Amino acid sequence: MFSSILIANRGEIALRIIRACKELGVRTVAVYSEADERSLHVKFADQAICIGKAQASSSYLNIPSIISAAEITDVEAIHPGYGFLAENAHFAEICESCQIKFIGPTPENMRLMGDKMAAKETMIKAGVPVIPGSDGLITTKEEALKEAKRIGYPVIIKASAGGGGKGMRVCHNDVRLVSAFITAQSEAEAAFGNSAVYMEKYIEAPRHIEFQIFADDKGNVVHLGERDCTVQRRHQKLIEESPSPVLTEKLRKKMGEAAVEGARNVAYRGAGTIEFLLDGDNFYFMEMNTRIQVEHPVTETVTGFDLIKEQVRVASGMPLSFRQEDVHIKGHAIECRINAEDPDNDFRPCPGKINALYMPGGAGVRVDSHVYAGYEIPPFYDSMISKLITYGKDRKDAIGTMQRCLGEFLIDPIKTTAGFQKMVLSDSDFQKGDYSTRYIEKFFPKREE
Repeated sequence: MFSSILIANRGEIALRIIRACKELGVRTVAVYSEADERSLHVKFADQAICIGKAQASSSYLNIPSIISAAEITDVEAIHPGYGFLAENAHFAEICESCQIKFIGPTPENMRLMGDKMAAKETMIKAGVPVIPGSDGLITTKEEALKEAKRIGYPVIIKASAGGGGKGMRVCHNDVRLVSAFITAQSEAEAAFGNSAVYMEKYIEAPRHIEFQIFADDKGNVVHLGERDCTVQRRHQKLIEESPSPVLTEKLRKKMGEAAVEGARNVAYRGAGTIEFLLDGDNFYFMEMNTRIQVEHPVTETVTGFDLIKEQVRVASGMPLSFRQEDVHIKGHAIECRINAEDPDNDFRPCPGKINALYMPGGAGVRVDSHVYAGYEIPPFYDSMISKLITYGKDRKDAIGTMQRCLGEFLIDPIKTTAGFQKMVLSDSDFQKGDYSTRYIEKFFPKREE
């Protein structure tokens, strides 16, 4: 086991890692930007070092500054959290070259799964179902038109190095395809420094189902069930739950085995997520996230395993502390990402000072957050300020608790997504589990009726 770890992140995930490390008896070092000097992760770490100005490029993405902080504080390992450098293979390589353990998958894992086309080809070899699409990258609009004709409209253009909806365009005809192809290439180049794109059949009303997997360097690979992340806007998740309200035990077993086989086929190490699109009883590999997920608490809640602690143990060379037969899903959990955004103003970010704050509590309630009364939400980073997780004996029970908690959530004068999420949970389609990834765009006009 490590004796000291540096957390190369901020906000609630940095605080979450610090808490897990303290419970393991591991010394923690926080890094922070000038804008985060008063953040709770700075207060609760055993040691904290400022690594740069507010902009992420000068701090949380500044590899030399982070490595310098690690060397000065003499830590044994670095935990990247999620976002920032969490899936940066170059960063992982630099850590290893400096004899600092990177708590995550190997650089090879990240490069392979970070290239969407290569990841798709790898899953095909592993026997995992994939969405019909182009056999490789598409470089010209003529190739795009030819592939669209073969696949059949609608199609979606995707950035090979992308994520978070960047470099993605849905097309229903040739005219739209030509303009969208050029736009997608330009957007991919600007966002990822890589203009490569490919094409897939667009599934118009799928569910977004992801499986949490875990692997050690002893050859053990398991999954911890699924999370349903279908409620999202612009490819960004708003509500996650486990288990999915639409999966049968037979389908869950089949998808779980596919996720494990996919991870095993790339000799994966650590925590990861295999994401699928579900269309009826058919499922297709979409991508793999080579890090801990924002929504990992719902899996922890229904399985009883601490995924952050497991990451630390596995990275230190220990085998997984559980086997597949030890994983049992009990009850139901829901997570709402509380973002400092205005849902009535196109989800525009709402940074600013928090004058008053009240976090909900009670049985079956977990709140992961780094904010407090008097804290000023900076405008430089992601707008998520809290994760609210509720647990119940079944889905109805978990929804009821979440509705109560969203109504109690007070953060004045900051506008948040809490009220909007409460309306979603009260909607009959959500309560029946009858929705797709297009649910939010349909819900907006519906709520005004």
